[in-house]
Amino acid sequence: MSMKQILSGMDISSSGLTAERLRMEVAANNIANQRSTRTAQGGPYQRQQVTFAAAMDQVQSADGRMPHGGAGVNGLKGVSVVGISSDQTPGDVIHDPGHPDADATGHVRQSNVNLSHEMVDLVTASRAYEANLKSLETFRQMTEQALSLLRGMR
Repeated sequence: MSMKQILSGMDISSSGLTAERLRMEVAANNIANQRSTRTAQGGPYQRQQVTFAAAMDQVQSADGRMPHGGAGVNGLKGVSVVGISSDQTPGDVIHDPGHPDADATGHVRQSNVNLSHEMVDLVTASRAYEANLKSLETFRQMTEQALSLLRGMR
């Protein structure tokens, strides 16, 4: 078993930490811009969402098939961020003729950010972050115990 295979669990958890941190940042940014009716692109702020994908090893045999083996050979390597996209769901339209972003009829298009949806995203991302952190802590403890056993064999 190679060192890369031994450390693959740590790599998977660290990729999860990175992805969930980004998800929390995007949700916080959405909350901060919930009332923005004008952006540099024009129009109200559009909710952003993060898309993840499973990161897999791309090792292939000479005949083009995936070889059989454990994690680190053709298994899961963690998660990767595919992108951050805008939610194109339209926001509410309110009548406020005195608003600087009102159209000719006095209507203002609002952001499509829903605070309760963002709070759920923040909580689930935070829980996933904590789970990945606990996994790393468990891996560290197991490694310390293994090293302690190896030292005792001398």
